[in-house]
Amino acid sequence: MNVKVISRNVGSALLVSALFMFLSILVSVANGNDSALAALLISFTITFTVGIFPFIFVRRAPEISLKDGYLIIVLSWLLSFIFGMLPYALWGGPFTVINAWFESVSGFTTTGASILEDIEALPRSLLFWRSSTHFIGGLGVVVFLLLVIPSSSQMKLRLTNLELSSLSKREYRSGPNRTVYIFTYVYFGMLVASFLCYLLAGMNPFDAINHAMSVTATGGFSTRNLSIGSFDSVAIDLVTMFFMLLSSLHFGMVYVAVVTRSLKPFRNEIFKFYIRIIIVTCVVVAISLKANGVALSWGRAFLESSFHVISYASTTGFGISDNGIWPSLPSALLVFVGIWCGMAGSTTGGIKSDRALLLCKEVIYRLKTVLHPASVNEVRINRRVVRQEDIAPHILYIALYMMLIIISLAVNLALNPGNSNAVAATFTSLSNVGPAIRDLGVFGNFGAEPVGAKIMYTIDMFLGRVEIYPVLAVIMMITGKTAK
Repeated sequence: MNVKVISRNVGSALLVSALFMFLSILVSVANGNDSALAALLISFTITFTVGIFPFIFVRRAPEISLKDGYLIIVLSWLLSFIFGMLPYALWGGPFTVINAWFESVSGFTTTGASILEDIEALPRSLLFWRSSTHFIGGLGVVVFLLLVIPSSSQMKLRLTNLELSSLSKREYRSGPNRTVYIFTYVYFGMLVASFLCYLLAGMNPFDAINHAMSVTATGGFSTRNLSIGSFDSVAIDLVTMFFMLLSSLHFGMVYVAVVTRSLKPFRNEIFKFYIRIIIVTCVVVAISLKANGVALSWGRAFLESSFHVISYASTTGFGISDNGIWPSLPSALLVFVGIWCGMAGSTTGGIKSDRALLLCKEVIYRLKTVLHPASVNEVRINRRVVRQEDIAPHILYIALYMMLIIISLAVNLALNPGNSNAVAATFTSLSNVGPAIRDLGVFGNFGAEPVGAKIMYTIDMFLGRVEIYPVLAVIMMITGKTAK
């Protein structure tokens, strides 16, 4: 383990947080030195000092091992959570230590679950910091780091391979260094585009930049208690739906479509599978809402259905109406699409549609093999043969994902017997959706949840964001289960 490499690069990740804390300080000053100024100044000073320390006292060491890479990823996220909670904890109000930790983890992992009952009571600078954690986490703490590492560095190659899953990289059709920049170009491009569209739709600049950061990161933090529903604008609803969907697509596919000015990339089989899931779910939910009298008209039923299905499928978590009063069927479908959510190579969480499609094709392949042993069968995606050895890790990931849900739920219920919210909240936390159903819907909050449940939800959020494997690798390293 190379402490020099790890400390310098984790320090770089903390400096990213310090930068956005400084921007939040400017927002505070612009708003007449609001009540969060002191908390942000102290937080910035501490975070910047710790982040810059390795650059002053630790010599540059360019070599990086596989173990170093995993530790950099895990420590960058964990320390970002810890330093990111400082502005909340120092400001006080509803932010106990546990609540500040929950809000920070939820922000950086782009989950979007909140403990706040009155979001609008927060000063603007703290609202901006809250949205900034989404923006940092959406692009990825380590991706920010990769942007400042020289393109020729082997460290960059290693970290790119560790931070981006094989599913993400498969569709970029470019080298690892180029992949980082493509992801960043699309991310910032969608931020600017969504900001401008929100302005044109009638949002003020402050709300527009905050919601643009949230929707691009598929996070879900809003500046309003009633989320997008607070604006009562169909134009804003449609803009949000469009960018939630766009942000949940593979960024490489979006990049190619823009550069070539062609819709051919959208012939992607995974994209079609994802869209079909959304359309079918939207129709079923709309019919259920109208049949149960939740929506008074078919137009409203389809608007609410489409908005919330896309919101959960993209793991964003925005809302335009109270889905806490929805019947059981549409509520269950929201949780379902949150698990089999957007595409790999996007900012979404969950299992992802790529793995879902792969699982479906593998099941069909196995059935055909059993029924017709002599026949030649292959698993193909986008007309390319996928080898069995390439399929196995993703099927294993789905198994680990489901196992983790069972373990998390068991621990949660053991710590908090009778917690009726535990099942749905565990699913949406691990999928990085954020809001769940019933009391924890898009207009609800996690403030009343037991401390043990909040801790379990944040663990799920973290594991869902880093896709389990890096954390397991670090645990095995710590326990001495990997070869030196």
